[in-house]
Amino acid sequence: MKNWLLRVEELTKHFPVKGRFFGRPPRFVHAVDDVTFHMRVGDTLGLVGESGCGKTTVGRLIARLEEPDRGKIIFDSKETLHLSGPELKLYRREVQMVFQDPFESLNPRRRVKSILSQPYLSYRIARGSEVEARVIELLNIVGLRPGEMYLYRYPHEFSGGQRQRIGIARAISLRPRLVIADEPVSSLDISIRAQILNLLKELQETIGLSYIFISHDLSVVRSLCNLVAVMYLGKLVEMGPAEELFSEPLHPYTQALISATPIPDPSKARSKKRVIMKGDVPSAVGPPTGCRFRTRCPYQLPICAEEEPPLEEQLPGHSVACHRA
Repeated sequence: MKNWLLRVEELTKHFPVKGRFFGRPPRFVHAVDDVTFHMRVGDTLGLVGESGCGKTTVGRLIARLEEPDRGKIIFDSKETLHLSGPELKLYRREVQMVFQDPFESLNPRRRVKSILSQPYLSYRIARGSEVEARVIELLNIVGLRPGEMYLYRYPHEFSGGQRQRIGIARAISLRPRLVIADEPVSSLDISIRAQILNLLKELQETIGLSYIFISHDLSVVRSLCNLVAVMYLGKLVEMGPAEELFSEPLHPYTQALISATPIPDPSKARSKKRVIMKGDVPSAVGPPTGCRFRTRCPYQLPICAEEEPPLEEQLPGHSVACHRA
């Protein structure tokens, strides 16, 4: 039996469209449709795709910040969607999130000590002076040293990179097993991005974390992740080992994303084959029939409009949803 940490099965979430007209049937945004993937202990899964493809919604569903319409989320061999009360609280201790905007995710009216003390107090892990000692230790772990200097500052007194370190400190305070990082470096300067990515790698080694890393920056995903899952318009279209997927992508959408990624070496950039997508992303309210990528695919076949391609394994551990494959 494989050592699966997380198994997501046919996860689906549709959001109702507001402002219905009288007499018309209700409409829904197809944010996530039948998404299935597995990851092992210690994996870093990169979830990539264009804005609006549903990758953030997948992360929020796994963290139980949103409730799915159907599907399964199995964490450490336990079904999680029926959990409530104390059981749900224990699950949330194991699965934490780091959000994209560190300023909006921190309460501006509370000092750092109060923000980072809350997890220990909520779960009754520590009291009194022990709480402060743990908060100082957290700040030191995430590179805000000495931690005593930062206890009584407010979030607005920190830079963007420092605020993201506080967000990471809050996420790891309870020693979770899975951290869902939703574009944690997209709002930071390039030099600060490298520091935060290095911090995430160090924490994975020292604490033993697994990550779901949500991003549209493929160069960042390639440097950090050992698995990559590609989403398009609510669907998972390709998943496989990172190096294999980047060197030999099987889906035309993945090929287009990778071919659009800048290459620092000019000689390699000139020889790189470009795959050009046609038009714009269709509406998620009324997605195309059959293959959802067919309206932009340069290799469309007649069957693409009639049948939706299933996500099937084409190489060991490498699956793709494409009729051409």
